[in-house]
Amino acid sequence: MTRSITVKTGSLPAASDDAVVVFRYQDGEPAGAFAAIARAVGPSFEAALTGAGFDGKTGQAVLVHTGGRIRARVVVAAGLGSRDGAEPERVRQAAARAAQRARDAGCERVAFDLGVGSDPAETARACVEGALMGLYRFTRYKTENGDQRREVKALALYVTDADADAARSGARRGTIVAEAVNQVRDLGNLPANVATPTYMAAQARRLAREHGLACEVIDRKGMERLGMGALLGVARGSVEPPKLIILRYRGRGAPAANGSRGADRPIALVGKTITFDSGGISLKPAENMEQMKSDMLGGAGVLSVLEAAARLRLPVSVVGLLPATENMPSGTAIKPGDVVTALSGTTIEVVNTDAEGRLVLADALTYAVKRFRPRLALDIATLTGACSVALGQHAIGLLGTDEALIGRLKRAADESGERVWQLPLWEDYYEQIKSDVADLKNTGGRPAGTITAAAFLSKFIGDTPWAHLDIAGTMWGSDTRHYVTKGATGAGVRLLIQFLMDEADAPSRARIPPPARGTRRALRTAHR
Repeated sequence: MTRSITVKTGSLPAASDDAVVVFRYQDGEPAGAFAAIARAVGPSFEAALTGAGFDGKTGQAVLVHTGGRIRARVVVAAGLGSRDGAEPERVRQAAARAAQRARDAGCERVAFDLGVGSDPAETARACVEGALMGLYRFTRYKTENGDQRREVKALALYVTDADADAARSGARRGTIVAEAVNQVRDLGNLPANVATPTYMAAQARRLAREHGLACEVIDRKGMERLGMGALLGVARGSVEPPKLIILRYRGRGAPAANGSRGADRPIALVGKTITFDSGGISLKPAENMEQMKSDMLGGAGVLSVLEAAARLRLPVSVVGLLPATENMPSGTAIKPGDVVTALSGTTIEVVNTDAEGRLVLADALTYAVKRFRPRLALDIATLTGACSVALGQHAIGLLGTDEALIGRLKRAADESGERVWQLPLWEDYYEQIKSDVADLKNTGGRPAGTITAAAFLSKFIGDTPWAHLDIAGTMWGSDTRHYVTKGATGAGVRLLIQFLMDEADAPSRARIPPPARGTRRALRTAHR
C-alpha cells in the first residue's frame, strides 16, 4: 500500500500522531527526544522499560502506553545497540521493529525521532527503508477481516530545522528503494498461475509506460530466429510461452545506449526469470516445491531496479534483460543427456534439467553482450541450492571475472545493508563442467555447486567485466526478522540500486564502436 511520508520539525512530545518512536543506543546518554518523552510521560515510562528489560540493545522494541500524558497514544522505544558499528543498518532494523509494534497496537500514524545518527540524509533513508520494508505484508488473497486490515498509513520524521532538507532527500530515496523491494516481494509472492512469463512481460510494459522506459519483448519465434537453443530448451516442457523481456533506461545526461556510434556503454542487468521451477524431468521433491514460484525473483529484481533508476533520475544508461519461462516436465520437455546449442554457438550437454537457470541466463547474457556491448554486466539469480548450504539466509554469493567490479559491489553491499560473500572462480573449477559429448555440461555435480554454476555463466560474457549474484539463500524468508518478512524478501534489490547510484556518481564514459554490419538488422528481426 502507498503510505504518506513527511518530514517535520518541532517537538516530538507535541506530535499528534498515534505513536511516536524514540531510538536509544546501548551506551551513553539517550538522545534529547528520548529524555523529553521520558519527562513528559513520567515515571511510568521508565518503569515500563525497566520491566521489559530495555537497555538499548539491538532487536529491542518496547511499546509503552502514555495514559494521555502526551498527544500520542503510545511510545515505542527501539534499541540501536552500541554506538560503534553500522549505523544506518541498525536504524533500518530498529525502525522496522518499531513500525511493526505500532501497527500491532492499531496505530495508523507513526512519528519517528531522527535525532540519532551523524548524517541526517542517511538516517532518514534508513528509517524509511526499514519502516516500509518491515510493514510489508502480502494480503492480496486474504478474504477474512482482522489484523490483516490494520495498517500504518502515514510516517512522519521529526528533525531539526537545519537537517530538514537533507532528511527530505534521504526520505525520498528511502521510499523509492523500499517500494522497489516491496514490489519484488509482491511479484515473488504471486502464485505461478498468475505471474507467468506473459504476466511479467505485461508488468514490464506497464513500468515502461509509467516511467519512460523502452520495452521490447522477444517471443518464441523470435528466439528461434536468433538461435537461443538454451532458453528454448528449458521452455520446451511448458504450455506457457517464453519471453525475453528487455527494458532500457537512459538517464538524463547519459548518451543513448542503443549501440549507435559514440554511444555510452550501458550497464547490463540480467535476471533469472523462471516463473515456476518443477525441476523438469529431473523433478524436485514435493516438499516446499510451492516456493519455486519465487524462482523468478532475479528478473523481478531487475524490473524494480530499472524502475528505481528512472524514479531516481540517475545519469547512467542501464539495460535489463529477463529470460522468462517455466521449467516443467512433459512429453516435449528437455531430457537429461540432450544437447542444446546456445545463442553463442556453444553446445551444452544437459545432464540435469533442474540446472535450468544457467541455461536461460547463458542466452540472455550472450544477447546482452552482442547487442548492447555493455561496459559491465551483472546477473542476479536464485541459482543454486548449494549457495544456501554455504551461506545460509544471511549473505548473497558473489563471483565474477573483474576484481574492481567485485570491489564496487562489496562497497555497495556495505552501504545498502545487504551482505555479500565472494567465492573463488579458479581455473580448477572449470574442469567440472567439461562434457564428453559437447563443449560444456550444465552442472558440475554437487561439489562447489555455486562456483561451477558461475564458471558456466562466465563462458557467455566474453571480455565484458562481469559479476554474478546468487540469491538462492536470501530470496525467501521462513519467518520475520526485523525488515525481512515471510515469503519473498526482495534480496539484492537494495544492493543493485546502491551500485547504480555509485556508478552514476562516478560514471565510466568509455565509447564503443557500432555493431558489426548486419548484426543490428538480424537482432531487430526477432522483436515484436
